Amino acid sequence: MSTTDSCQLTTKDFTILEVLRDRHPMRDEAFWAILQRKISSAVVMFRDDIPANVVTLNSRVAYRVNDGPAETRIIAHDQMRGLVGMLLPITNLRGLALLGLAEGQSISIPTAGGHLEILTVHEVVYQPEAARRERLKLAGASEPRRPSEPGLRVVHRSDDPRDKPGNGVAAGFDTGFDDPGPSAA
Repeated sequence: MSTTDSCQLTTKDFTILEVLRDRHPMRDEAFWAILQRKISSAVVMFRDDIPANVVTLNSRVAYRVNDGPAETRIIAHDQMRGLVGMLLPITNLRGLALLGLAEGQSISIPTAGGHLEILTVHEVVYQPEAARRERLKLAGASEPRRPSEPGLRVVHRSDDPRDKPGNGVAAGFDTGFDDPGPSAA
């Protein structure tokens, strides 16, 4: 079991923590202390460089509280309806504490009763960044798209003379859908 003050965060996760700090300054002391510690000690990485065994946002993580049984949750940005018991948002002290830890790392956090509980990352079951790298690898694209390659393509140009009104295309668009809708009934 390795306890450490440093954590590894993607650039996106780091930015979200900074926004959380700036927009919600009225958190309890324990939350504020852990948030400040994460931000000040983070090793910030691009998503393609973060190790697969590190907890990032939207990772499914198996963790232990003290010596209890492993619990599995998805580390989320905030609460979501319909996923009760599956998510652990970073607005929760445990979710925040786990973010950025690697398998085997632990962190101590205070409980409401004034005691300390130790959270230990048992396993990162799923990490979106690692899954993305795997998809790219399987697709034969071992490297992400280069900046010189176009990421978008024009599918409609408003300056195309074929799209002018009176050329058989209403208002520049031909959707191929001619249902007049309920008002025609």
